[in-house]
Amino acid sequence: MNKDNKFKIFVDNIKFPLLAIFLSFIIGSIFIIAAGKSPLVAYGALFSGSLFGVPRIGETLLKTTPLIFTGLSIAFAFRAGLFNIGAEGQVVMGSLFAVIAGYIFRDLPGILLVPMIMIFGGLGGAIWAAIPGVLKAKLGVHEVIVTIMLNYMALFVSNYMIIAVLNPSILSGTERKAYSVLIPEHGRLMQLTDIIPAFEYSSVNSGLILAIVIAFVIYFLLFKTTLGYELRSVGNNPYAAEYGGISISKNIILSMVISGALAGLAGATTVAGLTFKIDQASSSAGYGFTGIAVALVGKNHPLGVLISALLFGILANGARKMQLAGIPSEIVGIIQGIIIIFIAGEAILKYLPSLKKNKSEVA
Repeated sequence: MNKDNKFKIFVDNIKFPLLAIFLSFIIGSIFIIAAGKSPLVAYGALFSGSLFGVPRIGETLLKTTPLIFTGLSIAFAFRAGLFNIGAEGQVVMGSLFAVIAGYIFRDLPGILLVPMIMIFGGLGGAIWAAIPGVLKAKLGVHEVIVTIMLNYMALFVSNYMIIAVLNPSILSGTERKAYSVLIPEHGRLMQLTDIIPAFEYSSVNSGLILAIVIAFVIYFLLFKTTLGYELRSVGNNPYAAEYGGISISKNIILSMVISGALAGLAGATTVAGLTFKIDQASSSAGYGFTGIAVALVGKNHPLGVLISALLFGILANGARKMQLAGIPSEIVGIIQGIIIIFIAGEAILKYLPSLKKNKSEVA
């Protein structure tokens, strides 16, 4: 493929997401005006709150980090023809396994404990995602139904473990807490302020570096290896892939396991880099659900996910400054929703001509 063709494909891939983002801000302006506020003030607050100043950029990157992992998780499953809507639950299990690893292996030196926490976090998400993967591959159970149920189960399991097993009161004999034991200090991710002093008032950590590295690893895996070719073949046309000697069942399970591991890393990096514990909660953080939007805007491409996650990180971090400026925080949710509608609309427009063609051929 020559450079001109590559550039044309690149332009074709980014032009609609860029148009969708632009139009979403235009439509968002209508809602802002309807609320009696100025769009210039609103968007000025949005971008100043997320990008003006190194500490604010650091906080934006902090919010971007888990979205990179969950966006990669959803995108990877999409590439294999699967809709992993259970990334939210896999994030929860990744967080839980990270805390468990931090407690069990607390006597290890930091150079070993930090990787152990990351590995266990990915393992927690992988195990949770393997359940719908096996059910899909062996019994034909649709992964969307199973993953939705597992999202709730993950939250319940996490809450139970916090109260009954990982609660600090079990060790100290004090009143029960609504959170788990803390990850030891030597098991926590390095804060980037140690490298870049300008990040002093930000909590951004080395989880961001890990997320970027993983994105390039997933890109290499999908597009430069035989395994990636098999996964994408199953996603494009499973029957043709099976005719070519590719195992559908094996690749369905494997793609869900890898997808779950990526989501689990979102939970592990959040715990090891920011919260250092998990809290008893009635709902989860929403990283997995936002990851669906990140993957769609990023066109299910690992490198596109990096850019898309940054956009959603900007929206998430700037929403606080908008609220302080008197702009309803729900405006950000409206903008995100409109972006998704436009991206989904593109897929529908591409699907309709082929649907009409198939109907005409049948007739």
